[in-house]
Amino acid sequence: MSDMITADLVDLDLSADTKEAAARALAERMAALGRVTDLEGFLADVAAREAQMPTGLDGGIGIPHCRSEHVTEPTLAFGRSAAGVDFGAADGPADLIFLIAAPAGADDAHLTILSSLARQLMNAEFTTALRSAGDAAAAAALIRGEEPAGADAGAGDRDGDRGRDGAGAEGGSASGSAGGHDSVAVPAAASAGTATVGSDETQRPAEPARPFRIVAVTSCPTGIAHTYMAAESLENAGREEGVEVVVETQGSAGFTRLDPAVIAAADGVILAHDVAVREKDRFAGKPTVDTGVKAAINRPGELIGEVRGKAARGEVTAAAADGPAGSGGATPVERGGESGEGYGTKLRKWLMSGVSYMVPFVAAGGLLIALGFAIGGYEINKAPSVMDHFTWTQADSWAALLFQIGGVAFAFLVPVLAGYIAYGMADRPGLVPGFVGGSIALTINAGFLGGLAAGLISGAVVLAIQRVPIPKALRGIMPVVVIPLVSAAVVGFLMFVVIGKPIASAQKGMTDWLNGLSGANAVLLGALLGLMMCFDLGGPVNKVAYTFATAGIAVASPSDSAMKIMAAVMAAGMVPPLAMALATTVRGRLFNAAERENGKAAWVLGASFISEGAIPFAAADPLRVIPSSMVGGAVTGALSMAFGATLRAPHGGVFVVPLIGNPLLYLVAIAAGVCVTTALVIVLKGLRKPVAGTSAQGPGGGADPSAPTPGAKQPVAA
Repeated sequence: MSDMITADLVDLDLSADTKEAAARALAERMAALGRVTDLEGFLADVAAREAQMPTGLDGGIGIPHCRSEHVTEPTLAFGRSAAGVDFGAADGPADLIFLIAAPAGADDAHLTILSSLARQLMNAEFTTALRSAGDAAAAAALIRGEEPAGADAGAGDRDGDRGRDGAGAEGGSASGSAGGHDSVAVPAAASAGTATVGSDETQRPAEPARPFRIVAVTSCPTGIAHTYMAAESLENAGREEGVEVVVETQGSAGFTRLDPAVIAAADGVILAHDVAVREKDRFAGKPTVDTGVKAAINRPGELIGEVRGKAARGEVTAAAADGPAGSGGATPVERGGESGEGYGTKLRKWLMSGVSYMVPFVAAGGLLIALGFAIGGYEINKAPSVMDHFTWTQADSWAALLFQIGGVAFAFLVPVLAGYIAYGMADRPGLVPGFVGGSIALTINAGFLGGLAAGLISGAVVLAIQRVPIPKALRGIMPVVVIPLVSAAVVGFLMFVVIGKPIASAQKGMTDWLNGLSGANAVLLGALLGLMMCFDLGGPVNKVAYTFATAGIAVASPSDSAMKIMAAVMAAGMVPPLAMALATTVRGRLFNAAERENGKAAWVLGASFISEGAIPFAAADPLRVIPSSMVGGAVTGALSMAFGATLRAPHGGVFVVPLIGNPLLYLVAIAAGVCVTTALVIVLKGLRKPVAGTSAQGPGGGADPSAPTPGAKQPVAA
């Protein structure tokens, strides 16, 4: 690790008072050494990773980290804060802060070394030594696993142990026999008693037949830090409790699969993850604790106790009982995310799971239908089936073909929505009742409201069935026979007999209301949808507005009001990236080099109706960019509705302008919103004070003015 951290990358008197300022101070040291090519772009990547999950850990540790294209080589920077910096840990601020930077294409060897550091952060002696380090060189030597000058022999031994520990970080190291890392396990086993098979068998004559055995998987979104810290924490807790723990770390450096014999011999399973567990079906049929990766770092003993309790009761969790349901193609929701999330958060994730799988059908079907109308006219929906009549040389035949293919794709929207909402709740066993319930919703004209209800009911029914104690002999047929049969029957009964008619009536009422919108009401709705589309730029609120619009046109003959809503939603969604592109063009000095480069791409993204093109700008300066985008989006949405623009296609941006009703006024609405947002962004950015050391760049050309950075250390390219 000698090339990853040097004394120049250590700050023992870090004075930052926020996590953003701490990351910036350490990143500046990386940039000064040429290891970060674009400070602002790198910090945006760090912020994006931080937004996924706080990186603070119990024990006063903060580990902001990311993989970024702006990093030239794997690098560590370390800061020690006397006052502490809040990184979101439950026990308070962090005084030891590690900024871990990995290139987007970092090789496995470097990532393995970084993972060894993550493991050492769980070593109390290591963190104590860092807190008492007297100079930057000594701290850097400790992190590298070297013996600092003047250190005693014991410290050297500990560093040696750290080096050996890191050597096995990549592929599922263990404190049990399957791990094969006796050099790591033996010292801890000596104090814990008999936690490892690697100990001399003569030490165990009074033991029971064998200790309790656990296999575990750890993984996090980046796969650099939390993955390996969770593994180390579980292993340490296992040694303390006399339990064999074998961990498979599914990190950025890849993973080495646990030996099937080790899995077969395990008494329980712990899955500590924030991304999908790969090849999850290997752990089917065992007592399983499924939780977030930070739970394994902060309370490993509780997780071990929980899985032992399940094993003692003969309890197999729903995920384990499903067999194939636990395969590597795991649900995007992954058991509702991190432990402790509220029901509202889980519900949002379940609904977004369904929407995310539905959107491709919306795009493909809608564009095909729109192309059919463009080629064959609006009477093409009355054309006979192309199975009965198709002439290769007639444009109308091709138009009918496109329209009918699009119609078939659209017919999947509600079943896919319902099926994958259930999938998000209950994994693969939820697919059958979800798709059945969604199809019934179409049959009874319950539409998208029926699909939402069917998905939630299907997931709940499957989860209820999985909680019923099942004899071991019947577990093999549960996922392929019993669960699909019972859940489909229950959901079908509820949809046909109990709740289907009320939902269908509610769907009809909403449709009639939309059809009756006119004048000021329509304009206000357009403004509201524009605000929603620009609030989180592709996030949940944006998706709610988009789904509302596509629900209206996902029928054979959508109403005029539904097509106006679709037009307003797409127009508003194009505003933020186009406005950011225009702002970087007319006032480039207000943006740094990375933002100006992103502005070039934003032209294409905005024109293609990809709102996410504005995310880099919003992440770097949310208080100026997001409100400006919302105002512009509201203007565009309101004008689009006022002009009466209509759209039959659910996607496509400027490339489907020929399919838009009142296309010239539609473009005027977009241009108006873009100009409003551009003007607001320029004014707000121009009002901020220039950052010291950026005079050559101009008033806004450097970093965020709130960052407490000296001018002499501004590495941003002018």
